[in-house]
Amino acid sequence: MDFLPIFIDLRHSTCVVVGGGEHAARKIAVLLRASARVVVVAPALCAELAGRLSDSAPERLIHRAEAFRPEHLEDASLAIAATGDAAVDQAVSEAARRLHVPVNVVDHPALCSFIMPAIVDRSPVLIAVSSSGSSPVLSRLLRARIETLIPAAYGRLATHAAEFRERVKTRFSHPENRRIFWEKMLQGTFADHVLAGRDGAARRHLEHALANEADTPPQGEVYLVGAGPGDPELLTLRALRLMQQADVVVHDRLVSQEILDLTRRDAPRIYAGKERNRHVMPQGSINQLLVRLAQEGRRVLRLKGGDPFIFGRGGEEIETLIDHGIPFQVVPGITAASGAAAYAGIPLTHRDHAQSCIFVTGHLKDGSVDLDWPLLTQANQTIVIYMGLVGLPVLCAQLITHGLNAATPAAIIQQASTRKQRVLAGTLATLPELAAAAHLVPPTLIIVGGVVSLHRRLAWFNPGPDAAVDPGEG
Repeated sequence: MDFLPIFIDLRHSTCVVVGGGEHAARKIAVLLRASARVVVVAPALCAELAGRLSDSAPERLIHRAEAFRPEHLEDASLAIAATGDAAVDQAVSEAARRLHVPVNVVDHPALCSFIMPAIVDRSPVLIAVSSSGSSPVLSRLLRARIETLIPAAYGRLATHAAEFRERVKTRFSHPENRRIFWEKMLQGTFADHVLAGRDGAARRHLEHALANEADTPPQGEVYLVGAGPGDPELLTLRALRLMQQADVVVHDRLVSQEILDLTRRDAPRIYAGKERNRHVMPQGSINQLLVRLAQEGRRVLRLKGGDPFIFGRGGEEIETLIDHGIPFQVVPGITAASGAAAYAGIPLTHRDHAQSCIFVTGHLKDGSVDLDWPLLTQANQTIVIYMGLVGLPVLCAQLITHGLNAATPAAIIQQASTRKQRVLAGTLATLPELAAAAHLVPPTLIIVGGVVSLHRRLAWFNPGPDAAVDPGEG
């Protein structure tokens, strides 16, 4: 994040705009809408600005028909340089910084201490879109897209909510109850009435709800949510909704920062990650933590990589919740097997190669690799191995010993579906050496079977220079 997005109260503050052309006119229009007092410093004004000057109240828009001097900024709360003259714009930036006045220089992010975003105005609701100055056109395109998604009536919705805010605060002693009440109102019938223009019906509905909602301690609940293989766009809509309303987040190490950023910003995050031979929090402690947080009346998001019911120990967690009478919801996620296979161009089943697929974990509770090898070595089958990086040499050797051809195609995928995805494809004989040479780190997934031979032809995901399809495919 190169710039901190903030909203500044400029009512009755003096803002200095240096420049009299079209760029300056656009900035001045925004400042006047924010009720600022604007001083324009420019030897001459374009026609648009001249017209605005004649139509505006003298105390709102003032023109100084002269060249810029640093003294012009002495009483300014904010400065904008829009002259198009590099030397003048540089002088404005330097003077503003000396005086600790926030400054924006049009089309020169390096000279700015703040930037002007593209604005979606649904007053009092405002949405600001910025590319940190790297692509103003992209910001405007995003703003246009948001404009089509946010009805103008959302401003009225916020106004109605503001009218009832103090009454709701008085009515509910528990802050969690206030938040839950507003979530119901702003996503339910009250909002529907406002957006349809039925303001009277909206007020009656809110009055009725306010009178009838109980102010009892909130009941806790646990949301067991699968976060998928890594790409935030693979989250389900239900997962995203619950992520936004949870009061506290308990997450494992496979959940990326990009996905965590989609949770409520004010919700505390508790890391409960487990790595091989290093558990930050044992599973039993995680189970009890979920119970304790829910008993405190919180809505708990238990966020797991992949799917919580496929090697995610989700079943153990909800058994504990059931034992303690804690309500819960389970939201499935795209498991690592389907996510990694799809992004690597390896279909898990294929008419010519595999009519079945089996999922196994590469290490058991005691850390050993002791699987049902005869079952795994059946013909026309795809084997997907979770958590098998450390035991990869043993896994490949045992599969060969129990009947699979050493030339059977095999692949290992690191950080699937993310910009750091790596795919190494080879055979049971060559894959351990390829993985060791590549210095792979978890999370990884191993796929064994004839379907891996389709990888080179079907691979479609090209995440960029940080990723690689390593040599040695065969």
